[in-house]
Amino acid sequence: MEKLISRARALLRQYRQLIVYVFYGGLAALLNIVCYWLLYEKVHLGNTPSTVLAFLAAVVFAFFTNKLLVFESRDTHGADFWREALSFFACRIFTGALDVLIMYLAVDLMAWNGVLWKIISNVVITILNYVASRFFIFKKKP
Repeated sequence: MEKLISRARALLRQYRQLIVYVFYGGLAALLNIVCYWLLYEKVHLGNTPSTVLAFLAAVVFAFFTNKLLVFESRDTHGADFWREALSFFACRIFTGALDVLIMYLAVDLMAWNGVLWKIISNVVITILNYVASRFFIFKKKP
């Protein structure tokens, strides 16, 4: 039993960053979906403005959780902070544009369910964002 517990701890340590990213990425995706739902379904804002505003709320949340809690980057000022911030937001502009494109095609052109497609879009976006954050934005210095 001790060997099993020891192995489980080792796996948790090995995959800690991915586990924490899935948790906070899930929260960011949930924030994105709920904001979209509120704006699109309840406020009756258009699909694209709802997508963009929900995306912006999720990106601000994601920057700070990714920086501090997932990738444990402690640079809070100077060139390293701005490099991370600018590369993070540049990447998110790309994935945000992809989100808008997916939502436009699915909801505006195909008239499919907006909330369902927001969920599908967020799965794709979350995976792309993890890869970018892990290997390019918050990479550890040698």
